[in-house]
Amino acid sequence: MSSSFSHDSKHSKPDDLQLLGQQSALPHSPEDAVLERVPSPHKGRRYVVRFTAPEFTSLCPVTGQPDFAHIVIDYIPKDWIVESKSLKLFLGSFRNHGAFHEDCSVTIATRLVELLDPEWLRIGAYWYPRGGIPIDVFWQTGSAPQDVWIPAQDVPGYRGRG
Repeated sequence: MSSSFSHDSKHSKPDDLQLLGQQSALPHSPEDAVLERVPSPHKGRRYVVRFTAPEFTSLCPVTGQPDFAHIVIDYIPKDWIVESKSLKLFLGSFRNHGAFHEDCSVTIATRLVELLDPEWLRIGAYWYPRGGIPIDVFWQTGSAPQDVWIPAQDVPGYRGRG
C-alpha cells in the first residue's frame, strides 16, 4: 500500500487513507480488517513506537468463551508507520474471532511486519488465565538493536491471589 500526502504539511491526511476521519464500523474478522500506513515523519531517524492494548479480546476457538490479553507492540519504523485508527479497528476485529492465543498474537505481528517492513518489531501478548493457566506469547523479528532505547514492557506476570 502506498500513501501520498494531499499537501506538503506534515499534518495533512494522506489521500488514500480509507478510515482516518471517517465513521468506521468494526470489521467482522481480522481477515476483513484494513490496516493502513503513512510515511514515517522521521525517515532516517531511529525511534521506537509502542502501542498498548490492555483490553484485547478474542474468542476461544473450541468453547467460544472470551479470552482477554494485554498486548504491547514495539517497533522501529523504516519508511512507514501504522495508522493508529486502522490498528485499533484491526485489534478490535478479533473480538468475535475464534483463535488460540498463539495464533492471535503472531497474526497481529505478522500483519504489521508485512504492512510496514519495520527495522524491528516485537509483540508481548500477556493473556489472562482461563482454566487456571495464563499463556503469554512473545515474538520478534530478530535481535533488538543495541543503540536504540527500547523500554521494558513491564507487564507483570499473572500472580493469582498470592
